[in-house]
Amino acid sequence: MDQAFEYDGTKPKVEDYMTRDVATVSPDDTVRDVATRISESEHNGFPVCDGRRVEGFVSARDLLLSDPQELVFKAMSDELIVAHPEMKVTDAARVILRSGIQKLPVVDDAGNLVGIISNSDVIRSQIERATPEKVGKLKRTLETIHGVDATEERRSVRLSEIVPTQRKVYADELEGRSYELEHGLAEPLVVIDNSGESGSDDGDLLLADGHHRVMAAERSGVEEMDAYVIVLGRRVDLGMARTAEKEGLDSISDISVVDYARHPLVETIERLQ
Repeated sequence: MDQAFEYDGTKPKVEDYMTRDVATVSPDDTVRDVATRISESEHNGFPVCDGRRVEGFVSARDLLLSDPQELVFKAMSDELIVAHPEMKVTDAARVILRSGIQKLPVVDDAGNLVGIISNSDVIRSQIERATPEKVGKLKRTLETIHGVDATEERRSVRLSEIVPTQRKVYADELEGRSYELEHGLAEPLVVIDNSGESGSDDGDLLLADGHHRVMAAERSGVEEMDAYVIVLGRRVDLGMARTAEKEGLDSISDISVVDYARHPLVETIERLQ
């Protein structure tokens, strides 16, 4: 479903980015059972709950020197640091940074578990907060230069329908974008829909930002990506469209990966050092 968006400058809250479906363990589970669950999952620990109420948190470190038959409530940490759904994400980030933990259980006023927020969620919140500002600036620029009305949408776009506007990407930068994609940290793409009143997407979805991300996604077999889409009210003659045509760029398969040179920004930083 398409989603219209408007950045209003408000600071994101924990409830906007927390994971609501949380894996938990019981105080009466054994150390062996919980250790097995950790080894078979991507989790490095679990909130310990009696019903919905959070009693503590048990991590892999807590289990290291514990008897396998011991009950979890004896091994868990009951000096629990938690977040509230209404807490600002930036405040949760400070708690995560200062405490050295990776995840904060989120509890309501009654102490019941309602979610969990991780350091990755915090990073994602800052990425998605910054991107609408960038999109809004691009939208206003297009409206001013071309005298066209434009709207903003958040939607999934098929990579096969995207026309790139950049000829090459850098292998070292591509590795970073691949890591972000695998860990759910990739920024949404920024795409311009220049189909106008025709409503056709044939060659009209121009990629304004995110060439390394689409290449990383294509290599991973991803077919669709989340994107901020600027929809122009009528078809206009865009400079980036002329550039794509001149460079012979019809699809992301036309993008070249440069593996014999570093990204220019990296080169600049190394020279400065």
